[in-house]
Amino acid sequence: MALASSLLTVAALGAVLLLADPAGAAGKTGQVTVFWGRNKDEGSLREACDSGLYTMVIMSFLNVYGHGKYSLDLSGHPIAGVGDDIKHCQYIGVPVSLSIGGFGSGYSLPSNRSALDLFDYLWDAYLGGSRAGVHRPFGDAWLDGVDLFLEHGTAADRYDVLALELAKHNIRGGPGKPLHLTATPRCAFPGSGYLGRAVATGIFERIHLRIYDDGDCEAYWHLAWGKWTAAYPATRFYVGMTASETTNGWVHPKNVYYDVAPSTQKADNYGGFMIWDRYYDKLTNYTSIVKYYA
Repeated sequence: MALASSLLTVAALGAVLLLADPAGAAGKTGQVTVFWGRNKDEGSLREACDSGLYTMVIMSFLNVYGHGKYSLDLSGHPIAGVGDDIKHCQYIGVPVSLSIGGFGSGYSLPSNRSALDLFDYLWDAYLGGSRAGVHRPFGDAWLDGVDLFLEHGTAADRYDVLALELAKHNIRGGPGKPLHLTATPRCAFPGSGYLGRAVATGIFERIHLRIYDDGDCEAYWHLAWGKWTAAYPATRFYVGMTASETTNGWVHPKNVYYDVAPSTQKADNYGGFMIWDRYYDKLTNYTSIVKYYA
């Protein structure tokens, strides 16, 4: 479908569907999280926050860690100025987190020591620390949270140690603001072993359950959602959807309205929507429609 046609279709649909509320309206939160940092053409972090579409932005990814080396990949975005953008977002009430992991193969946490080293690095480079010799890419800006977005690993990886260390230290992403500890798994329950053990600690504030980019998910995501939300009642769950029409598992806004929103909002610990990602969202205006159902 051509982009222009797509935008007209979505806009027309929104005009019709806004006349009524979905069955699950009682569970609406209005919370929409978006991932930013995967395409230079998506615009700046400040622009994403100023759009008024999102209640949280997650930068992606810190994609090298676990063996004494660390690397941040923001797809060519100039790092200079991001720190000021973070502060601006926080000032207008949009928290900004950093996601670790991603689609590459340069990360792992093979031991307790490596998990604790990553904790130290995150604290000193992105949160409230200031250890000599540790570069702070965003200067004195403090991020609001850490997200786990893991596409590979082994059962021996110690993300549980990392998560517990974050919680134990009661780290704050900024003055007076508690750290948002989140995870973004595929929808299969109980999840991959390397992330499953971390989530099993029960200390995650939010889980963004991806129902896209997974052929099996299209058939059983409702069942998986029920299992996840029942297993961790103290965690808020966000249904993760893609704004790209060409990605497997894309959900038409009409089906968000009639199926995804009312189905997910039945859970007492429903949190909202997670959108992948800002680049695709700018192309399709997806969130501008579905946010009303969140």
